[in-house]
Amino acid sequence: MFRPGGPTLRELAVQALSSVEHGYDLLAPKFDHTPFRTPDALLQSVAGTLAPLGPFEDGLDLCCGTGAGTGLLTGLCRRSVTGVDFSAGMLDVARRRVTSDGPDLSWVRADVRALPFTAAFDLVVSFGAFGHFLPRELPGLFSRVHTVLRPGGRFAFPVTAPPWPADPAFWTLLGFDAVMRIRNAVWRPPFVMYYRAFRLGGVLAELTRRGFAVELHALPGFGRRGDGSPRARLVVARRTADTTPPRRA
Repeated sequence: MFRPGGPTLRELAVQALSSVEHGYDLLAPKFDHTPFRTPDALLQSVAGTLAPLGPFEDGLDLCCGTGAGTGLLTGLCRRSVTGVDFSAGMLDVARRRVTSDGPDLSWVRADVRALPFTAAFDLVVSFGAFGHFLPRELPGLFSRVHTVLRPGGRFAFPVTAPPWPADPAFWTLLGFDAVMRIRNAVWRPPFVMYYRAFRLGGVLAELTRRGFAVELHALPGFGRRGDGSPRARLVVARRTADTTPPRRA
């Protein structure tokens, strides 16, 4: 499951009993040797899908981790690229790992639920981070992304099709979420990481409510499931409204 140099079971256990922030600080030096890092094939497919939608001037990698998505942005944006994460350890690794011969590159430590920018970007991307947010937090997160985008700017993130109940992966993810819920019920601080809480239909509806026009693009290279649906898609949400999104009751 892990490449040479990855974390030991003991290190993973210590991480799982920490807060999300401290857990990723601990994991950061070995994160790129785990299956949690976004695969290069997915990054390349996303880059190829986004390129025709440009040009882009300024890009933001939301929850950038060790910078895999930030590196993608340096090939898409002409002026600046920013990686933002709340883990100092992940940002330290990203600074050493990602370089740019083109756009200016900067790193910001911040909670993405309170992004310190306003209308500063043409493109915001995120990879594999949404499991760290409870469903009730997503409306606020999407509102913040809407705020940091310029009118017409795009918010893009890949999603993969959930496994069917006949697939062992379905039960693996279900079991993982159950274990995390039990862990968070009996242990503090909580470690929020749920694979099955991010439901595409609800996410698309919430993006629309926040003032985005949403498109789905099938990602090449990942094929289709038995029912013909893509195995991987790119959600591209374009900021179209300048009014304040309505509050939810």
